[in-house]
Amino acid sequence: MHTYSCSMSEPLQPREVRDVEELRALAHPMRQRILRQLIQAGPATSTTLARDLGENSGIMSYHLRLLSEHDFVREAVGRGRGRERWWEVPPQPVWIPREGLSIDAQAEASGLQSAGWAEDLEGFGRFRAARQAMGEWGRETWVSGRTTLMLTQEEAVRLLADHQELIGRYRRETGDAPPDARTVVFRCLVYPEPAPDEGPASPGEAAGQHS
Repeated sequence: MHTYSCSMSEPLQPREVRDVEELRALAHPMRQRILRQLIQAGPATSTTLARDLGENSGIMSYHLRLLSEHDFVREAVGRGRGRERWWEVPPQPVWIPREGLSIDAQAEASGLQSAGWAEDLEGFGRFRAARQAMGEWGRETWVSGRTTLMLTQEEAVRLLADHQELIGRYRRETGDAPPDARTVVFRCLVYPEPAPDEGPASPGEAAGQHS
């Protein structure tokens, strides 16, 4: 499960995160908002982040310290003056593995995934309410739908690889974006449907599963 990644010109080996304390630091909704803001808008101070996210700078500094302790953010070299500290997201993508997590780590990762879906659905609702006022951006730049495909296991793996390659072709640094560019949210859910005899043996077993 990918959680976030900063745009980059050359692919980097993803950082695997499975430690429960790291996942707990990553899973907080405000810290997820901070990471997304830094990725989308570039380096910022706690003061500018507080302004943009509607929080006070003291709370923002607390969240930034926790993210920094686990290397999810770092100081932007050469940006600060005096005691002023600028923060950025390292370019290395973060990857939460599907298998081998402890029960506690599974719970943190599942909460992180659920919160992300909820926030994106809320954002999609805001877009639908505003799209009539967005001109061309509100017309042919979005899609919502459901498709089922009959694939072999090899084809399913290839589909996911093609998806990652396609996204990579459009990835760029925030500072390299043209003046008329804007953030476009892309979330994808792909999974093989279990057969009737492949379901969990009990509700408790289902709750412990993680993907």
